[in-house]
Amino acid sequence: MTVHELSRTDARRIAVRAQLLDATRPDGLLDVVRGLTLLQIDPIAAVAPNADLVAWSRLGSAYAPDELAAALEKRTLVELQAMVRPAEDLALYRAEMAEWPERGTPSSWREYHRTWVAANEACRRDILDRLGADGPLPSRELPDTCAEPWRSSGWTNNRNVTKLLELMVQRGEVAVAGRRGGDRLWDLADRVYPGTAPLPVEDALRLRDERRLRALGIARARGPECQVEPADVGEAGEPAVVEGVRGKWRVDPAQLGLPFEGRAALLSPFDRLVHDRKRMAELFAYEYQLEMYKPAAKRRWGYFALPVLYGDRLVGKLDAAADRKAGVLRVNALHEDEPFTKAMSAEIGRETEDLARWLELELVLPDRTGVSRRR
Repeated sequence: MTVHELSRTDARRIAVRAQLLDATRPDGLLDVVRGLTLLQIDPIAAVAPNADLVAWSRLGSAYAPDELAAALEKRTLVELQAMVRPAEDLALYRAEMAEWPERGTPSSWREYHRTWVAANEACRRDILDRLGADGPLPSRELPDTCAEPWRSSGWTNNRNVTKLLELMVQRGEVAVAGRRGGDRLWDLADRVYPGTAPLPVEDALRLRDERRLRALGIARARGPECQVEPADVGEAGEPAVVEGVRGKWRVDPAQLGLPFEGRAALLSPFDRLVHDRKRMAELFAYEYQLEMYKPAAKRRWGYFALPVLYGDRLVGKLDAAADRKAGVLRVNALHEDEPFTKAMSAEIGRETEDLARWLELELVLPDRTGVSRRR
């Protein structure tokens, strides 16, 4: 098979177009989720919840967050391991759930998960019985009868029910049936998931690789093992090399040779265009780090700076925060990785205004003296 030779510009344009961030906007939320294969749920909402912010980056202020809630309620979209996915895609996961945790390369964390669930078999059954009788329920209303507590150096230490539920999701036994405020509501998976017949595991894994490559445009064939969503694509697509970048890639052949028209976009730090930081650096030569966990004095770009896309380049960071109590979207700084032209400034400015309009907040910008001014 021919190995496609791509310039970095080619590779970037393929990635941007595949991520639905070129000038042709998608038709609606369902088109976005099907095109991206997922929307990541994250509790951090310095500007807006991640799933909503990613959708807005593609659809603009025509997108209403109520659309996501409605789609989840109707089950045209479903939540699986903190990812919103098209309901029809569950057929690509159900067979693998039945084999848990046998798929993949054996590892210490897989073995610990297996033995820990086995040690708490009685608690697992207690949870299934309670959900069967009274679900959907928040985790705090489920029994913690674990014989062996969950051990972790992080925030999940001793959060036995929460961790057991997450592993029971991987086993295909329970599912998120909805949310009440910030709480997930749990129920038996058979009540939540559509009755789509699962595909055989090998077919499902191949199709997931193919769908992931269509969403990314270009990706590595192999990468580090990930517990939820890999960044690699196996043998999907066709082989490629990128000028100035070591190693081989896989490219979606449907993206080759297409015209490109870009636009400005403000991205979530968790956006899939930038989520794989290594790929981002290799293709876009872009430096970025989420600095919310750094002390304020050590931040270069801001607490939750939004990467700025212009055409096929990542050109800056927008340090902004939604202050809903004050009713404003406060822009602290716009960091330019390269000097912006008038055209760039104007288009990025319009996108920032659209963000404020979508949030239903007044836009507050810093002037050259550093004093905030309303717009």
